[in-house]
Amino acid sequence: MTRENLADAAESLQTAADATSNDDARERLENQSSEFETLATADRGPDHGKLARHEHILTDIADEEGGEVAAHVEEALESIRAFRSTVEGV
Repeated sequence: MTRENLADAAESLQTAADATSNDDARERLENQSSEFETLATADRGPDHGKLARHEHILTDIADEEGGEVAAHVEEALESIRAFRSTVEGV
């Protein structure tokens, strides 16, 4: 089962990684993209806590990078929030 919102987030994060010239930010974004690719097809979806941690990391990257990179990260965050709204619990 593919969680489309998480797959979309992974794609947006890879686009953000491709758009940055900062090696550290690229590596962090590629790691996040890979994580969301895995979460999109995992047997169980992530919980609110895991998603919140990812959101925090991505917000920090967007704030540091700005511009086109931040726009792609924000697209990813919108997809993550859309998925998160379907998760039961908190």
